[in-house]
Amino acid sequence: MAEVKSISQIIEEVSPYYQKKKKPEATHTLIYDSSTETLEPIYFFILDLMNDFGLKPEKLVDNFSATPGSGHFAELGQRATIMQQQATKILGDVNNVLRSVLNIVYDLKDFKMRLQYYDSLKSKKKEEQDAAILALKQIWMDKVDIGKGNSSIKAMAMGQSGFQTLMDAFLIAKDEKEVKKLDLNDRVKRIVEARIQEFNIWLKESDKELRKRYELEKTYLKTQVNSLKLYSRWARPYLKAATDLEQKEKFREPSLVKTFNTVILELTLLGKNKLDIADEASKGNVPKELGTEKSLKRIKRNYYSCILVDFVFRGIPQKIGQQGHAAFGGRAEVTFKGYVLNDDELKKFEEQFKKSEISDVLGLIEGTTTESLGQLEGEINSFLEEKSDQKEEKSMGLMDVFEPFAALFGAYEKKESPKKEDKGKPKEIIVAKDNWTEENYFRTLAAETAKTRTFDIFDIYKKSHGMMSFS
Repeated sequence: MAEVKSISQIIEEVSPYYQKKKKPEATHTLIYDSSTETLEPIYFFILDLMNDFGLKPEKLVDNFSATPGSGHFAELGQRATIMQQQATKILGDVNNVLRSVLNIVYDLKDFKMRLQYYDSLKSKKKEEQDAAILALKQIWMDKVDIGKGNSSIKAMAMGQSGFQTLMDAFLIAKDEKEVKKLDLNDRVKRIVEARIQEFNIWLKESDKELRKRYELEKTYLKTQVNSLKLYSRWARPYLKAATDLEQKEKFREPSLVKTFNTVILELTLLGKNKLDIADEASKGNVPKELGTEKSLKRIKRNYYSCILVDFVFRGIPQKIGQQGHAAFGGRAEVTFKGYVLNDDELKKFEEQFKKSEISDVLGLIEGTTTESLGQLEGEINSFLEEKSDQKEEKSMGLMDVFEPFAALFGAYEKKESPKKEDKGKPKEIIVAKDNWTEENYFRTLAAETAKTRTFDIFDIYKKSHGMMSFS
């Protein structure tokens, strides 16, 4: 398995500026070790502080690893097992419904082919009418008349002397009047005349029944699709919980000794502030010409002061109260880093972050649900969206079935259908280097803000907790 890249490494890869610089704008590290105090207040104090600065932080990484000998390992293992069992049970029901959907789709395809013969009977072209009636007669002989056993047309024509012309006469004659015109003996004519009458009655009734059955099957397909949607909603929380309870493998981590009662938690927060060019121009930090409305409209991309906070907690889980919830006391190492990223770099970062192994588990979940019916999506939607004589309701497409799973992967919002020119492979995001204005004004100002904010958060935490400060 390839090494998982850290957030800092991804940022330095996507930004041409940091590819050259090789380091953030500012870095501060805080190490706090106390086995008697819990670790949660450290995290929430910094989280609230970032919100107070208007950084609107989002959590990018949330991993944990526990030693096999710890009670925390056993407890979370039991919870994960329960979630996995529930998810497996529901996915089993999903598979049963999927098989039902497949059978319905193939039945509908057969019905649709058969109905084309009935539609061809109303064609203005005589060749199509003749071909359709011959095909339907063949179906009648194979499906209906064959039930008479030795008295069926095929059995008599092939097994009894004197009836060799029976099948040909049946296929040629269209009604009882044409039978009487055939040059056949009376015994064969009587049989053909009776079978032609039976066939014409079957032809009329089977047309109505088949169309009714076709509509019922489409309704049943909608019902099964609704069942898939329901099962997907039920499975989603269990799949998400089972994924969240998976531990990160750290085989060579020296802090994780098998028989020790130890847990390592890894968290990463990223907050950002947009650089306000108009405000900076009013303060005189950039030329006033850049703050005009005309200049602001020409700006192609915004710049952001970004604060990246990495938490590494090494704790000793201790149960509190009768419910058995664990509290963590131990060593916390918090690293504050300041960066400057523009719109293109942030988009490229999101793209690379989704491709990294940090989120590969979600891809496995997606594969167990949406990919299984990807090839049949067009056929299913063609039946669900097919117009009927009755009042048409908005049908549910296949992608709506897996709407809850789409939300799991950050695609819950309904997207507009892509234009023709957008079809094919998604365009690769190319990050252009800064131009002179961006490098000398926008990035420089955002870098100063990032340095200041990074130090302020670091320094405020130290002062608030009675630690030595140099400011």
